Amino acid sequence: MEKHTTLRVEERAEAVLLATLDRPEVANAFDTGAALELCELFERFLAVQPYRCVVITGAGDKAFCAGADLKERSSLSDGQWRSQHEVFERMFRAVRDCPIPVIAAVNGAAYAGGLELVLHCDFAYASKTATFALTEVSLGIMPGGGGTQTLPRVIGERRAKELILAARPFSAEEAHAWGLVNKLCEPGKLVQEALGAAEHIASLAPLAVRQAKHAIRRGLHRDLASAMELEIEAYNRLVGTEDRKEGLRAFSEKRKPKFEGR
Repeated sequence: MEKHTTLRVEERAEAVLLATLDRPEVANAFDTGAALELCELFERFLAVQPYRCVVITGAGDKAFCAGADLKERSSLSDGQWRSQHEVFERMFRAVRDCPIPVIAAVNGAAYAGGLELVLHCDFAYASKTATFALTEVSLGIMPGGGGTQTLPRVIGERRAKELILAARPFSAEEAHAWGLVNKLCEPGKLVQEALGAAEHIASLAPLAVRQAKHAIRRGLHRDLASAMELEIEAYNRLVGTEDRKEGLRAFSEKRKPKFEGR
């Protein structure tokens, strides 16, 4: 695995990858270099899938990610700002379009682009001490990593408007009640619980998991009839796979299947 300077990557059991945003001195905020490292990591999964699930978290116990590094941005011209933001847009797309399931383990504050990163993951576990906010309007800008589109889709339009237009922070308990976070964990157990969920997903048929993710994500933006057609297309791609045959054999033989992703 290639070396990173701001992103720590560790291969774990069951073909799971743990990716840690490793800039705790700036609350794991991403600068241009960190964004490019995330791009490089996730964009290659479009071509090859060496892992079956990815967990993203932040270093330390205070912040998941505070969004863009404002110290770096303070010296940018308008043109440089826009150019840098194009890198950030590419980063969010890379996470959003990853065919492998991606779980966020929110270990602390997830603010601005940090919360947008969580929203581009498939689902999230959070520490009970985590906090969330889209704070951009308090800085004279607005969410530009998908926040105005993803947050309303998860928690509803009116609640999202309140949070975004007022730049209001909200708690882990609120995030859980609103469906943004799937599970609240004790701070010291968060990453292990997220990895446990990832390892369980990774133990299942990887082609089937990826096709199911594809069908959910693409189908949500279609009418029901065309979404169901999409589902059947995804389903039929699995009929001729060795994993489908292995699943049936294992069921008949009352044993755990050995899925190989083919």
